[in-house]
Amino acid sequence: MSTPKPIDVTYRVDGPPGAPVLVLSHAMGTSMAMWEPQMPRLLRDFRVVRYDHRGHGRSPVPRGPYQLRDLGRDLLTMLDRLELARVSFCGISLGGMVGLWFAAHEPARLDRLVVCSAAPRMLHPEDYSARADKVRRDGMASVVDAVLARWFTSSFMSSQPDKVESIRTMLASTSAEGYAATCEALAGMDQREDLPRILAPTLVIAADQDQSTPPEQSREMAERIPHARLAMIPAASHLASIEQPDALTDQLLEHLVKNTRP
Repeated sequence: MSTPKPIDVTYRVDGPPGAPVLVLSHAMGTSMAMWEPQMPRLLRDFRVVRYDHRGHGRSPVPRGPYQLRDLGRDLLTMLDRLELARVSFCGISLGGMVGLWFAAHEPARLDRLVVCSAAPRMLHPEDYSARADKVRRDGMASVVDAVLARWFTSSFMSSQPDKVESIRTMLASTSAEGYAATCEALAGMDQREDLPRILAPTLVIAADQDQSTPPEQSREMAERIPHARLAMIPAASHLASIEQPDALTDQLLEHLVKNTRP
């Protein structure tokens, strides 16, 4: 059964008090640490809140299956604990899908939204149900190599082995139950009807070689969100924040900072 009660996730707050608040939400199978490449530039303008989804990093691991709304309610609980009435939000992959839920269900609490390498519905949800079964049966090691091959281009994997290894470590150390339960959340997710309800200024970021959430999905999503624009990151696969960190951070700041300055 889906856990009806929100949990207290692990979070970290950095940046100057009084600055606008930006929440960063990570990909499935990683942790808040995946945002390190973006932090130096973001901290010039924002007080940044990072957190680990349920079942990930240092957050609790309630038994699954989960639903996407469970992760969304965890986010709201964290914002309440921090007494944050209104924030901007940037999520990649799973984090972007949580961002869509947040934008559609709590519009008064959202200033600006950035959704990276995400989709309102997975193209092949049955694959995520099968992956959940595999991980529960055989452990995280059984899926790590296949996931990394979808997350990064072959050229990046060969030229930047240390960066790939850091993500491999995050993925391999993720709780098998937490990962499997999150796979089930993605398998059951369909937010397509929610997209027209998203009123916040939205940037949809796609990576041109993304195999997990192909650019066509991002393009369609941007067309259905009323105040959205699409940005394409070249020479990157699913985790563009790692593979092309400067290009992705440029887009974030263009949307979150430059467009709000008088």
